[in-house]
Amino acid sequence: MSAADLSDDRRYVLTLGCPDRPGIIARITSFIAEFGGSIVEAGYHSAARAQGPEEAAQRDHGGSSERRRSDTDSGWFFTRQAIKAATVPFGLDELRDRFAGVAAELGPDTEWELLDSGAKRRIVLLVSKDGHCLHDLLGRATSGELPATIEAVIGNHPDLAAMTEAHGIPFHHVEFPKDPAERGPAFETVRELVDAHDPQAVVLARFMQVLPAELCEHWAGRAINIHHSFLPSFVGARPYHQAFARGVKLIGATCHYVTAELDAGPIIEQDVSRIDHADDVRDMVRQGRDIERVVLARGLRWHLEGRVLVHGRRTVVFS
Repeated sequence: MSAADLSDDRRYVLTLGCPDRPGIIARITSFIAEFGGSIVEAGYHSAARAQGPEEAAQRDHGGSSERRRSDTDSGWFFTRQAIKAATVPFGLDELRDRFAGVAAELGPDTEWELLDSGAKRRIVLLVSKDGHCLHDLLGRATSGELPATIEAVIGNHPDLAAMTEAHGIPFHHVEFPKDPAERGPAFETVRELVDAHDPQAVVLARFMQVLPAELCEHWAGRAINIHHSFLPSFVGARPYHQAFARGVKLIGATCHYVTAELDAGPIIEQDVSRIDHADDVRDMVRQGRDIERVVLARGLRWHLEGRVLVHGRRTVVFS
């Protein structure tokens, strides 16, 4: 693959997390410099500690848009490096092979990934009856704003089939029994439909069903949910009703990864909107839908662009 074959906007995106120690940034950037790679975006998040002049100088090696933040609790270092693909004289597979040696130098606990921004990214959406998040994502995908294609939409009700199919996207209706104990076969059907597309993201766009633990594990790091409250407040069903009953003055939405613990997965993005005593539940629902759309789209985009690094129950987001 020659540089002429690559779009000027194409990036090879490196994300990495490892126990913090001196010289990490210098090692990564020197590796990229060895083959003439150009870093066009770089973000850093590391444990804060006293630094001598030499270490401070090492940490100053980086690309444009460099940002540093401190995390005194985890003791880990995180980075996201976007390399202009046209400046890499070989393909992504060779780049991965070469960087594996650098990762080994940084220690056995190093976690890293290299993505190609020009590679096709695939999404499957899970929905129920509420169509506001689906409609928003369909519009963003159609306009090219979302860096992925929506391969299919799966609903436990048929209500959103026409909206989906109007965009030329297949809709699959999977009937769910009323008894939660009898929903295993339905979830297995959903799993088969999703896995047929091998998506980079499985988006619960107001799906309103609790995924079984085995599916949470199977789609770990790919299943993304939008919850209509500012978590950890008002977990579970009917959060707007819970918020109204408590007389809150702020309502919000949370985009997070799905785990077996209900509404407790690592948080990607959140936002809030102010309300007052005159707002009833219907006002809160209407206002909250606007927040849900934006928060889900923003969190999903960051996930697809490799901007979210998960460490335990927390995330580092290079937005």
